[in-house]
Amino acid sequence: MIKFLLNQELREEKDLSPNMTVLNYLRTRAAKTGTKEGCASGDCGACTVVLGEREGDRISYRSVNSCLTFVSALHGKQLITVEDLKSKDGRLHPVQQAMVDFHGSQCGFCTPGFIMSMFALSKNKPAADKHDILEALAGNLCRCTGYRPIVDAAKAIAEQPQLADDFSRYEAEVVARLAQIETDTLVTLEGDDKVCFSPTSSAELATLLEQHPDARLLAGGTDLALEVTQFHRELPKIIYVGNVADMKQLEETDEQLVIGAARTLSDSYDALSRSYPDFGELLHRFASLQIRNQGTLGGNIGNASPIGDAPPVLIALNARLVLRKGERVRELPIEEYFLSYKVTAQEEGEFIEKVIVPKPAANQHFKVYKLSKRIDDDISAVCGAFNLTIENGKVTEARIGFGGMAATPKRAAACEQALVGQDWNHATVKAAMKALDGDFQPLSDFRASKEYRAKTAANLLYKFFIEQQDLKLETRVTSYV
Repeated sequence: MIKFLLNQELREEKDLSPNMTVLNYLRTRAAKTGTKEGCASGDCGACTVVLGEREGDRISYRSVNSCLTFVSALHGKQLITVEDLKSKDGRLHPVQQAMVDFHGSQCGFCTPGFIMSMFALSKNKPAADKHDILEALAGNLCRCTGYRPIVDAAKAIAEQPQLADDFSRYEAEVVARLAQIETDTLVTLEGDDKVCFSPTSSAELATLLEQHPDARLLAGGTDLALEVTQFHRELPKIIYVGNVADMKQLEETDEQLVIGAARTLSDSYDALSRSYPDFGELLHRFASLQIRNQGTLGGNIGNASPIGDAPPVLIALNARLVLRKGERVRELPIEEYFLSYKVTAQEEGEFIEKVIVPKPAANQHFKVYKLSKRIDDDISAVCGAFNLTIENGKVTEARIGFGGMAATPKRAAACEQALVGQDWNHATVKAAMKALDGDFQPLSDFRASKEYRAKTAANLLYKFFIEQQDLKLETRVTSYV
């Protein structure tokens, strides 16, 4: 059985398919049809809802794509839809009213999703600036308004001194009710000959996975859910890790960051961007805010996609994975995790428990570049990460990772060899660019041709060199946004 609040209503569900998405649950079980299906792949944002989660004595609000969220992820949370925003006396929520006042809706299909993204923004950043607004709305697409009236509505909300609504008034009550639900032990949802387990500790997860090695691990579900929504496959057995508390923690020391594999990308942002500002810049372009609010660092690694954004960066940073199977724990350099296309060194019954990211050392220079057809909410054609140690004008250490260039995220070993021990100058960089031809034989697909990938990968190294020269030269198109 799972328990959650649908706005203020306690819902208990025990005979329900774990493959059911929150979007379908709302439309077919809860008679809430304001939430729309646009793409069923987390791209358009029409299905955006907000999840309220207890953090101490407060509620944190996250916008998520309901088309990619399975109902099992709702346990212990508050689910808020566009129908729930109006006050008990029937008045529109200030966010809804702003959309009316600034004519932010035309056909209206995308409007509920925009409103829910704006609602979450109003809760998390009441005095949001333009950057905050654009980030919050980047995962919502509209074909009618041209976005300006929607952005104007969001600006108007941010200018209000204090946004009072029923969610603020009843926050303490919601906190108490969610805390009561959290006292439940192992949660199991069964229905339609399928089952989903929701452990609350890594030890419990390890035991479950030994008992059910054929189960699929579900974290944010932003990739796994596509098997159901796009390919119409069934997932008979799932283990949901989103409630494993110790795998959502982040520990920081002087030497490293230890990030729980189930910690969301949004929650990992501050620590990663402090140590590596370019990693933070990449995370801003990592799909949409809705995806980052669900997707996890462990999940992005574990799905072993050759175009995942985090793996090439972590390879360049010499990150290590903590893998667990039962009571056995081992560490593995992330570059050794990827064996071939979608094949990893992870054993049956084993899972990624933590990701260890070393902090930068003296004279270390790190940059990462993502090439995609859109700035926001798009997948990489090429992602290049460069981590060089330069002392007295000479390259003493080099780690370079690429995504989109091979069947796996991969180090550029020949390129690194051409750099190490050489003077950091134009001639060395040109030689290293040429050496990339020995590292990769990229393929052509609908994102880019092999010629484009080979050329741009080399040019990204040259771009890194230019940025290291401290020239008054703008090299990043994102600086003009």
